[in-house]
Amino acid sequence: MMKRRFLASGALMALIATIFGALGAHAFKTVLTPDQLESFKTATQYQFYHALALIAVGIIYAHWADKFMLWSGYLFLAGILIFSGSIYILSTKDISHIHAPFLGPLTPVGGLCFMAGWISFIVSLFRMKDE
Repeated sequence: MMKRRFLASGALMALIATIFGALGAHAFKTVLTPDQLESFKTATQYQFYHALALIAVGIIYAHWADKFMLWSGYLFLAGILIFSGSIYILSTKDISHIHAPFLGPLTPVGGLCFMAGWISFIVSLFRMKDE
């Protein structure tokens, strides 16, 4: 069950990253400043990388149901939501009219979630038994 959730979450996050990437490359190109567009692009890239990581977690967890791999998946998902989500909101505030200055300090927490997710992923791989 959990492997399906990570696989589906990863696929959904990859779809959203693809849509947002297209928005950034086309629709937002003329309405965002170069700095805002660069931030938006960074959020999209990190979301896509970690969407693929979530898919990897789902595949590995199907064969190795380790608690560290489970935490890795949760941390990658949290990182996407906090890091990329906050950057999306902050970089589009001029067109969305959503002003949430508290998100600026929250963005690094998402980055820490990504890092902790990778550490957890590595720990899980080292705990894996050779077959």
